Amino acid sequence: MNAKKIFSLASTTLAAACLFATVPAAYAQMGLPDSIKVPDGNKVAMETVGVGEITYECRDKANAAGETEWVFVGPKAALNDRSGKQVGEYFGPPATWQAKDGSKVTGTQLAVAPAGDGNIPYQLVKANPAEGKGAMSGVSYIQRVAIKGGVAPAKACTAETKGNKEIVKYQADYIFWTAS
Repeated sequence: MNAKKIFSLASTTLAAACLFATVPAAYAQMGLPDSIKVPDGNKVAMETVGVGEITYECRDKANAAGETEWVFVGPKAALNDRSGKQVGEYFGPPATWQAKDGSKVTGTQLAVAPAGDGNIPYQLVKANPAEGKGAMSGVSYIQRVAIKGGVAPAKACTAETKGNKEIVKYQADYIFWTAS
């Protein structure tokens, strides 16, 4: 191979590597469990980083008399763009993603998948029609990926601590998709 072909091949390889390096990892569907992949025919509309907390409460275990467990009560998180500017919030129940412009969506959970020890699961949500016009208009799916933390407290939940609430910090990327 002559020097010109080697340079051309190296330039093409470098350009391709740069292109892939600029695509945020959260958009890449290939590294995600199949159950939470967004169906074909959708495109990324907005990417946010949710930084906040999840509240859990020590309650009686459903269908297990005399047993207790930590139960998810709800999330509260700021939705920031990649530069760290707040563009919305996430709260619930019901799970609600609201943009600064007032538009918001709720949704139905379609699937979850393990996201590693100490992390709440990956999640795929089918969005309901948005309320209000703005950033959430047309959102079809919401993915929760790149998760750090958020699992129920490790401390004991007992009959004596029933009713106690604990707040756990977490962070996750929320990727909003619209139909192509």
